[in-house]
Amino acid sequence: MPVLTQSPTLGDLLKYELERNFNRETVTLKAGASYPLGAVLGRIAATDRYRLSPAAAVAGDEGAEVAVAVLIEAVDATAGDAPGLVVARGPAIVSKAALVFDPSVDQPAETAAKHAELAAAGIVARDTA
Repeated sequence: MPVLTQSPTLGDLLKYELERNFNRETVTLKAGASYPLGAVLGRIAATDRYRLSPAAAVAGDEGAEVAVAVLIEAVDATAGDAPGLVVARGPAIVSKAALVFDPSVDQPAETAAKHAELAAAGIVARDTA
């Protein structure tokens, strides 16, 4: 019998938000990547575009190393900049297990730092069932 798998859903990621009209924003995602649901994003200061938040500053994308939002829909921006819906402020609770980090965020301390950066925006990452 084949094994069926389901992609993560918004309910897997977003466990609580005060008011979606307050917590959410539409942002512009930087071209060149496909962004999954739950992507932890940083804002590029020079362009106001968002990208996966790296562990350290990246030349040309300064500012994005600080996690400020979580993408709540999958977006394909490989061909060009694309709009995406994010949780940009709290109070909100997201599942730690559903968050997707930049490949450079590969150490427990870096992941913990991203959780702390999100918490500063009122977006709390928790272990959830």
